[in-house]
Order: sequence, then structure tokens, then C-alpha cells
Amino acid sequence: MSPALRFFARLSLLLCASPAFAADYTIEVGGQTDGGGYYGGTTPVLMFSPTALTVNVGDSVTFINYGGQHNVASDTPGLFRCAKGCDGAGGDGTPSTDAWTSKVTFNNPGTFGFHCEIHNAMGMRGTITVNGTAATPTFAISPGITGSWYNPAQSGQGFNVEVMQNNNFIAFWYAFDGAGHNLWLTGLATASADSVTMTLTQTKGGFFPPNFDPTKITRTPWGTLTLQFADCNNGTASWTPADTANFAAGSMPIKRLTAVSGLACP
Repeated sequence: MSPALRFFARLSLLLCASPAFAADYTIEVGGQTDGGGYYGGTTPVLMFSPTALTVNVGDSVTFINYGGQHNVASDTPGLFRCAKGCDGAGGDGTPSTDAWTSKVTFNNPGTFGFHCEIHNAMGMRGTITVNGTAATPTFAISPGITGSWYNPAQSGQGFNVEVMQNNNFIAFWYAFDGAGHNLWLTGLATASADSVTMTLTQTKGGFFPPNFDPTKITRTPWGTLTLQFADCNNGTASWTPADTANFAAGSMPIKRLTAVSGLACP
């Protein structure tokens, strides 16, 4: 896109934006300059433009790759990682040379740093400041969401959740480690509004009955899990492992698979 077209695109965005509606801002990713390279050719642009942006709660930011092998990843593990779409939302956040476009919506106030995973050390970083108040959740966790939840695209692993008295929330995540072995993680916390964040524990050392020996069991903190529910049948699971050498932070949408008879939701 030429500089003139970029100017008019930005001007149209400013003219159309209204304080009554959420706005969509643009951050350019990479690109190249014409001439002036060491060998007289083009010079890669290893930066975001703008590098600092201020938006309001509910606004979106569209990242557009103008050239180079780049992605955009939040400094906060698991918040967003995007390129050809975003991880956990049906896309792939792996750095790509394609002319990709990805949109991220910011629903919570704060300052959020981001970077390109390949060129972070070369200064390809930026920040987005989100003004305002966090949106009031439209859904509240209740015992009615008790049941099995999973990602249909990743059938074979998933969650069992149970909401007890006083919104005490227990979750079991049946997953796999990097070697393909069963990984059983458990967590307990108190839910608040539409989400719950808990420390996950990995249990090891057990043997199948009659050889089970409770003295051989070890329980090791694995990391944290956040479950956020949009309604009775849809939610998002986000996690941050303690062992970043063997596990990656991430997120994925989840859907209800089973419910408990007699528990109404909401």
C-alpha cells in the first residue's frame, strides 16, 4: 500500500470513529524501504508503526504485515499470539512472510506490551494502552456449568469442571505432555463473575490397583489455568505453565460436551 493510500485509510478511520461505538485501529508490521540498503536494494523495516498506541476498552487493533517474516505476540503469556490469525482462535500465530492481517480486541484496561518473536531482540516491540473500565460480565458462573468441556477441534483431551457451594470451583484437565503421555492436572479456586483462575497440580507416582501406594504420590505445581465463560455452552481456556522449556502458554475456545441432570444454567 502506498503512503498516500495509507494516509487516506487512517483519515477515513478517524472520521468514521464515534465515541459511542468501539473503534478499530491499525498497527503496521514490518515492511521495507525503497533503496538505501547496504547493497542498494530494499531495507527491511523491523518495527511496528505506531510503536505506542492508546485505545479504549472494547476497541480493536488490526495488525497488518507489510513485509518480512513477523508475528505479534503479547508480552503477557497466553494473552494473544497472532500472524495468520491468532492461536486459540482458529489461526496460526507462527511468524509468517505472508501478507497477513489479524485483529485483537481489548476488553480490559491496562498497558500491554507486544513484540515480534523473531525480531524482539532487535527492537521490534510496542505497547498498547487501554483506557477505561473493564466491561461488566454478562454471564456469572453457577453450578449449572458443571460438566465436561472440550475443544471440538482437539477431541481426545478436555476438562471436567464442578461448581460447588460458595462458588468453589474444581477443574480436572485431561491432557498430554510433549512425549504423548497422559497428563492429569487438577485445580481448585473460587470463581468470580464469569471467570476463575487456579493453580494446577500435576500428580505422579501412582500404580494401578492392587499395586497403588499413596506414599509414592507426588504433587507438583504445574502452572495456572483461567477458564472464562461467555454463556452456558461456550468459554475460553488460557494457561501459563511453570515449565516453559517443555510446555507453551496458550489459549483455546471450549464448548460444553455434557451437563448434569437437574442443574439449570443459568
